[in-house]
Amino acid sequence: MSLPVTVTFMLADWIAKGLADGTFERVGAVIRDVGTKQVVSWLREQGSNNSQVPTLTDSHNNIFNLFFSSANLVASGANAAVTGKGLADVNQRLGGIENQLGKVRQSVQLTQEILQVTSAVSILNLGVSVIGFVVIAQRLKELEQRLQQAQKLLNNINRKIDLSFYANFRAAIELATNAFTMTKIENRRSSALQAINRFLEAEHIYTEYTDIEIEQKSQIADEYLLTLSLAYLAEARCYLELEEHDTALRRFQEGSRVIRSRIQKYVKLLLTFNPAVYLQPQFRGQIDLRRLTRIYQWLDPTLDENAVFDMQRMNLFMLAKDPNKWVESIPAAIWDSKVDWVGKAIWDDPKPQIYARLPKTLEVVESMIETNRRFESYQTEVQAISQLGISFHDWLKLTPSTEIKPDGAELIYIIPSKPLELQPSM
Repeated sequence: MSLPVTVTFMLADWIAKGLADGTFERVGAVIRDVGTKQVVSWLREQGSNNSQVPTLTDSHNNIFNLFFSSANLVASGANAAVTGKGLADVNQRLGGIENQLGKVRQSVQLTQEILQVTSAVSILNLGVSVIGFVVIAQRLKELEQRLQQAQKLLNNINRKIDLSFYANFRAAIELATNAFTMTKIENRRSSALQAINRFLEAEHIYTEYTDIEIEQKSQIADEYLLTLSLAYLAEARCYLELEEHDTALRRFQEGSRVIRSRIQKYVKLLLTFNPAVYLQPQFRGQIDLRRLTRIYQWLDPTLDENAVFDMQRMNLFMLAKDPNKWVESIPAAIWDSKVDWVGKAIWDDPKPQIYARLPKTLEVVESMIETNRRFESYQTEVQAISQLGISFHDWLKLTPSTEIKPDGAELIYIIPSKPLELQPSM
């Protein structure tokens, strides 16, 4: 059967041009037209070697919430196939091959810069089809381990983290995994529905946990937010495996509403009451206005750099006038004196330690936004499957059929025969 999509390792020239001139934008795993919101391509990570997330000790001191990507997302933009005009001049051909490979390497780097897939990392993969139950289980284990590490530090202030339900969540994933290895359809569906009920329970529990931690301005709020995302993802994946596309889409939409509103609260919490603190001179070369603007544009797409700068004019003045006022109001999600300042003399100045955390804190903000965008982009995949008349299992199998995979190509591009008009969710 001829499918109405092209699957390639190559980022088409017209898409690259559109990304470069601002006609197109990448939102999660989707490349779309900025004006019409029509989807021109999906990104999908390759293989299963994209599940490693560094341990807690790889992140910054006592900030528990910096997650790194499940892959080194290096995109490819060229086909490495090289043709010659014959065997007459071997040296010339070898020189041509080396030149072409050089162009491939340059194209890989250029594509990476255009897509900005490594500028903000996420616990979620690019493409719902490559984050199955095995990957979800691994992500869940990593989150649980991070909370266990956090518990050791929070014991100093007699703070207890409830980790009991993670075992139930893991059991639900195992139930779902086993369900879809069954050969009898009725048994598969029955077991899948049991798993779905457990995922629904997880959604309710981790929504409550997330709300409590955000209200307390806690350093572990994002762990629960990410766990909540995995619960919705696991439930929707069950429906996709059952080819219940409409139900899967509804669950993604519900999850997006629940998750986005809470990530917005968390992002605003980490920006603090005076976001100009991130634009201090000491962060030159690390944080610039453009980077802060991208965060604000996620909150309000109508804002540009001038608007964001105007918002920070008075904030910069107030920060310079009285920096201690900001320190006194800093949320525990960034710095908690009960945990992070134990054993210090009362005359010691905490500002250097606090300021040193801000670059990593901004990475956390960007990571949470990228996670939200990837989660929301999953909806467009489900919509496309229905609109194109492709089963989910056929969608899973999509891969370049004739191309040789270039070195360093960790993404494939799924390009519809014509831009798709899908219900916007991002």
